[in-house]
Amino acid sequence: MNTMSIRSVLVAAALLMLCSAGGCAERQTTRGDALNLATADLGPTIGSLATVLGSKPIAVEGYGVVGGLKGTGSAECPPAIRTYLAREILRQLPSRGALDVEQFINSSDTAVVHVEGVIPEAPFKNEYFDVKVTALPSTQTTSLEGGGLFPTELKLPGNFGVQTRILADAEGPFFIDKISDTRADTRTGYILAGGKVLDEHRIIVLLDQGDFRLTNTVRNLINGRFGDTTARAVQPGRIEVLVPAQYRQRRQRFIAMVKAMFLTQEAGTTAERITTLVRILAGSEYNYDSEVALEAIGNQSVGGLRTLLDSPDEPVRLSAARCMLNLGSDAGLAVLRQIAMDKGSPHRLEALESVGAAARRNDAAALARRLLQDGDFRIRLAAYEHLRRLDDVTISQDFIARNFYLERIARTDHKAIFVSRSGQPRIVLFGAPIDCRDNIFIQSPEGDITVNASTGQNYVTLLRKHPKRPGVVAQARSSFKLDDLIKALCEEPPKEGDSAGGGLGVSYADVIVLLKQMSDKGAVDAEFRAGPPPKIDLNIKK
Repeated sequence: MNTMSIRSVLVAAALLMLCSAGGCAERQTTRGDALNLATADLGPTIGSLATVLGSKPIAVEGYGVVGGLKGTGSAECPPAIRTYLAREILRQLPSRGALDVEQFINSSDTAVVHVEGVIPEAPFKNEYFDVKVTALPSTQTTSLEGGGLFPTELKLPGNFGVQTRILADAEGPFFIDKISDTRADTRTGYILAGGKVLDEHRIIVLLDQGDFRLTNTVRNLINGRFGDTTARAVQPGRIEVLVPAQYRQRRQRFIAMVKAMFLTQEAGTTAERITTLVRILAGSEYNYDSEVALEAIGNQSVGGLRTLLDSPDEPVRLSAARCMLNLGSDAGLAVLRQIAMDKGSPHRLEALESVGAAARRNDAAALARRLLQDGDFRIRLAAYEHLRRLDDVTISQDFIARNFYLERIARTDHKAIFVSRSGQPRIVLFGAPIDCRDNIFIQSPEGDITVNASTGQNYVTLLRKHPKRPGVVAQARSSFKLDDLIKALCEEPPKEGDSAGGGLGVSYADVIVLLKQMSDKGAVDAEFRAGPPPKIDLNIKK
């Protein structure tokens, strides 16, 4: 079949699909006489002739061991799981050839657990995600608090004991959300950012017809737009696609662009499409679709988009400026800055996100630094997140007890303590340094940790009851600087015989409870903010 014949078949197929989906007649929208993208005759796209797979999250599960418990574990474990875990423990700990695996599993300081999580959509290799950890039912395990998950294999649900592909692994310290309104269940918790994807996942493009020539055409279109290594044809009708690095934080947008790519790209036809899509973007309710289609076309769209930068409609200006920035043009950067800085705009976060995702490093950092002074905490938090991704010098960072990050931002007058409850565990001090007041008395809900400073005292006394020997109390001192206090509470205790100073070994879950109390009771002049708790879709068939 020659090129013209292929084109005729594709156009006919696309028009048939368009007609059956919404009718061939042009429909009026609620905003003037702009075309509706769904009914505009723009030619066949990859999405009209193929199914794009692999963009959905993937549920995974496995069985592992939580160690380091305080006598709250148990020996109960189904025989099949015990056999599997014994093999895995010996494989993971080759240096401990003399380890008695049965004794290890039977210890009251360990517990066998079920681990489950969801790999994010189109993940990258070594990407991290939260996992949920639950003690096995009908066991004597009373609490997993204070423990840590040993390395655990994660597979598709229902594949335990089957020689199937290992998609991810998980390990790390156990986290219980103690600051939510619901009472914490100590037999269930999370490993924050504890799951790790083992392999790159590719998006799959399945053409409706397994035509070899069409397959090569689609592959070449994708590679021509995004780079030679983006797509590969593995068989007629099947193409595997990697998400390019520049779309790492915008995977759904990349997938939408692949679907929106036109099969025919003659100069005259492309110019007509751009004109039509710009009209739709200027006045239609389908702004996002037309924006993505223009970005999929590429740099040829910049001239048409430029005409929309002065639109009286802010969403139109935002869409045009974002699309231009994604295409490498800075012409819309000023528009995005103006929207992000406008305290009356409902699109501030969207504009900031657009600059952070696509602008040059210096431009993105400059805007984020300015917004650290914003009165809206959501804006300050989003600005911090962008600066963190850029590894900007505005943020100073310490890794505490090989468990969580303590980060400080000095360039803001608004003092706040932010703690994460999903993703990487971190405590962020906005407006650092933050000082504690004197005359402090804060105690953990369980009564095992005390933060105390009498009026006129020039240091803070920290006390912690020993987790296994209640009669033993460890003590430390700290300055009134909050970051010093956090370090003194959470750093690992000194090893026996070690004269160097250490901390009290307080867990991340416990220290954020103390920080909330300190803010609520006025011990520090800073508001307390907590990120959202882990949300794991656990629709897993057992």
